[in-house]
Amino acid sequence: MSAAIATKFHRRFKLLRFRYNRFTRRFSAALHVGKAIIGTLALLAATVCLVCLVIYFGYDHPLAEKVNLLRLIRACQIVFIVNVLYDLVLLMRETIANSRVLKWIVDTAILLSVVPLVYPEPARPWVGWLADMLYSRTFLFVVLAAYSTVEVCYGLMKITARRTNPSLLMSGSFLFFILIGSFVLMLPKCTVGSISYLDSLFVTTSAVCITGLTTVDVAATFTPTGLTVLAFLMQIGGLGVLTFTCFFALFFSGANSVYNQLLVRDLIYSKTMNALVPTLVYVLGFTLVIEAAGAAAIYFVLPPGLAADTSGKILLAGFHSLSSFCNAGFTCIDGGMSNPALMTPGQSVYLITSALIFAGAIGFPILVNFRDILFGHFR
Repeated sequence: MSAAIATKFHRRFKLLRFRYNRFTRRFSAALHVGKAIIGTLALLAATVCLVCLVIYFGYDHPLAEKVNLLRLIRACQIVFIVNVLYDLVLLMRETIANSRVLKWIVDTAILLSVVPLVYPEPARPWVGWLADMLYSRTFLFVVLAAYSTVEVCYGLMKITARRTNPSLLMSGSFLFFILIGSFVLMLPKCTVGSISYLDSLFVTTSAVCITGLTTVDVAATFTPTGLTVLAFLMQIGGLGVLTFTCFFALFFSGANSVYNQLLVRDLIYSKTMNALVPTLVYVLGFTLVIEAAGAAAIYFVLPPGLAADTSGKILLAGFHSLSSFCNAGFTCIDGGMSNPALMTPGQSVYLITSALIFAGAIGFPILVNFRDILFGHFR
């Protein structure tokens, strides 16, 4: 009798375990289907958010249009919040395994942006500067732009995981940045007057392909915002379009295929696949350090009268340092590098610019070798 009861209990236990495993599999499949849907919505929201931010900052809008744009941006923010919470609550193990440190930082920033939505700004906050940051519109825009960039780059890496032809990927990436930049450079806040699309397309293509050719007077045509956009396009071309895109995707997401890793390894001349992210970080950091040092050197030797104020002088120095190191050939000085104000007795600007052009021309691997030799000599 006891043996029959034990057998019956064992059968029921096996049946319950089978039903539990089947429910677990179905629930896991449903979670991944939901993640695919929410991820697609997040990618679309990221694209819409970036477009809305460009329109918001690029044009002068009446109050009603600004309100509508802010509502659309807020809708994208809600989609981002749902995406982050879905990952953290329902797919925590996969999220922990596939996310890197800076991805956690961006997700945390998105969750912090919930505070102004659910809790009104206190009259007497405990930490004044923290409250000013969380409840400021600048913090919201920066967080949304960063998260949107991460989502778009991650989407691009998922596309490359399908073994896209590297030649098509390279040309497609160039065309993508050229088309986006050509429209952004035409925004009213980027130009002093109006500029035709053909001129904008030509200048953008020249900046991304770092040729330096232009159909307009850069100094007289573009505002500080336009010069910043132009510098960003030159930086993309100088670093390499694929290196720039893969840096953000690998650095923030961590979910990449072996094919992606092999592709990026060949792009950045890395010896192993284990050091892709550190190498990408090193490439970007090394570039920014050299450009920052060049900008500081140019800033202190610029003759007076070229810039109206300190911010204009900083922009001029940074623009020329970046343009020189990327071998882009653009200048935002009235009259170009032949401006009489630069013809000082020391002519230090020309020496610094020549050094930056030479450093950018010999390439990153040779610069690293020079650095190793120099440090080894001092040791």
